[in-house]
Amino acid sequence: MSNGFRRGMEARHVMMLSFGGVIGTGLFLSTGYTLQQAGPIGTVVSYVIGALLVYIVMKCMGALAVAHPDVGGFHTYANIYIHQSIGHVVAWSYWLCWTIALGSEITAGGILFQKWFPDFPVWLFSLVFILVIVGINFTTSKMYGETEFWLSLIKVIAIIAFIIIGLLILFNVVPSDLKPVTSSEKLFDVPNGLFGIFITMLAVNYAFSGTELIAIAAGETKHPENVIPKTIRSTVWRLGLLFIGTIVIMVLLLPTDQASLLESPFVSILDSVGIPYAGDIMNFVILTALLSAANSGLYASSRMLWSLSEQDNVLPIARKLNKNGMPVNATIISLAGALLSLLSSVIAPTTVYLVLVSVAGFAVVVVWMSICVARFNQLRREGVTQRTAYILPVAGFALCLISTIGVLFDPNQRLATLIGLPFCIIVGLIHYFLKKKGAHIHAATR
Repeated sequence: MSNGFRRGMEARHVMMLSFGGVIGTGLFLSTGYTLQQAGPIGTVVSYVIGALLVYIVMKCMGALAVAHPDVGGFHTYANIYIHQSIGHVVAWSYWLCWTIALGSEITAGGILFQKWFPDFPVWLFSLVFILVIVGINFTTSKMYGETEFWLSLIKVIAIIAFIIIGLLILFNVVPSDLKPVTSSEKLFDVPNGLFGIFITMLAVNYAFSGTELIAIAAGETKHPENVIPKTIRSTVWRLGLLFIGTIVIMVLLLPTDQASLLESPFVSILDSVGIPYAGDIMNFVILTALLSAANSGLYASSRMLWSLSEQDNVLPIARKLNKNGMPVNATIISLAGALLSLLSSVIAPTTVYLVLVSVAGFAVVVVWMSICVARFNQLRREGVTQRTAYILPVAGFALCLISTIGVLFDPNQRLATLIGLPFCIIVGLIHYFLKKKGAHIHAATR
């Protein structure tokens, strides 16, 4: 490859890389907050809408990825089909999303680890965590993909096991301290009204974020024109089944008043079962899941920073690749950014964590919106006149916009938009005026 990256990943690697990014704190930890805010039926509806939005965005992204299988993915799409300044905003937003997510995954790992060792210093566990993911990210793309494949497979097996155990509890095959939520009054209770569903949409979007990693991995994938569309189809329906199946089990077994941000609903449910160490086993699985998600996060943020360096000449030092074709400097810089968000584990792990998740959720919604707009403009540029072809990008953009507006009504997540929106505007304007100034200087010197 001309850019130095090696196409070492296969379809199964790319799919599990996407799973690795998606199945993390969003599903294993943040679902407790969603259940609190939206209630049982509201939580299910939120995740169904989230799955629909992911399907729409992935369909749009698939068409773009086949046309432009580049490292950096949607940064390239926005540059080509919208505007270079928008592409700059998209790249920095996505880098911010995964850098924050990486810190939040490590923070969440510390929170879960304290289930076993309440006095264990979070920073020490985090240091070990960091050393492991850095080691993995400095290997070859094929070795990275293989590692992520097995880490993600553990999560998928655990979720399937959770669904099976949940069904056995519901049908009274396995004894449990929890009483299934079967009364229609409790199931259809929406604590904050119907609008509460949209309030939680940003957290749900964060839970689904990571599917778009397929586009970033396209530049390191063998035969992307065949692999990427197939992988997108396989990933979306499998994730939809796993997520919605898990959520249905969760809302039927865990009363709203017992849901908590500080303990995984998975652990809460399995602790109630008479299986020895069931909760501890799931806690270990979740820690493995967080390692996988953090691994994917560092991969995504380093590739996006490399793309910024390559296409926009930002931080030229980030362009360097090691002998294995891995962006070593971009990885180190991204990790440094993640360490700043890791401070939340020391300052206020119970409150800052939710803010971090919300800001990361806002950033990924910005990326999804750009994918929808880029696809819309791609269709126009190709001269497509069928109106039905434009339904998906328009619907995807609208759902993303609703989730960013809805979060303004939740005081716990409002900061996401209040921080994220000015950030995007400032970054875009700085890039626009610097480019404009550079063009004037270039014209004057000719």
